[in-house]
Amino acid sequence: MLERIRALVDRWRELKEIDALTDRDLDDLGMTRAQVTAFARMPHDAPDRMAAMAANFGISAEDLRANHAQYLELLGTCGSCRDRATCALVLAKKALVRPSDCAFCPNAHDFAAMAGQVAA
Repeated sequence: MLERIRALVDRWRELKEIDALTDRDLDDLGMTRAQVTAFARMPHDAPDRMAAMAANFGISAEDLRANHAQYLELLGTCGSCRDRATCALVLAKKALVRPSDCAFCPNAHDFAAMAGQVAA
């Protein structure tokens, strides 16, 4: 219970820090205040989970981050995904996973398109 209260206080502090960001700060980040707020609220494992899912499509972390705007969009989708339990089960299989096993992923279509671009 105490850990949950600490997490809530930490989240509250993060949101206050986001509120204090200037427009210049946000420009430097290349994000809107709404995007930064959404990312602060998403599960902390979302970037790692997304990178692992992209790897199932043959996309390296470097290729995933190559287009900043697309990366943020994909991360936002991953962070709000309602299939986290299915995702965890699939990602636990590691090397046994094929892209066809990932059809439930809301980013699957984008990952498949990116994989085609990387391979080309």
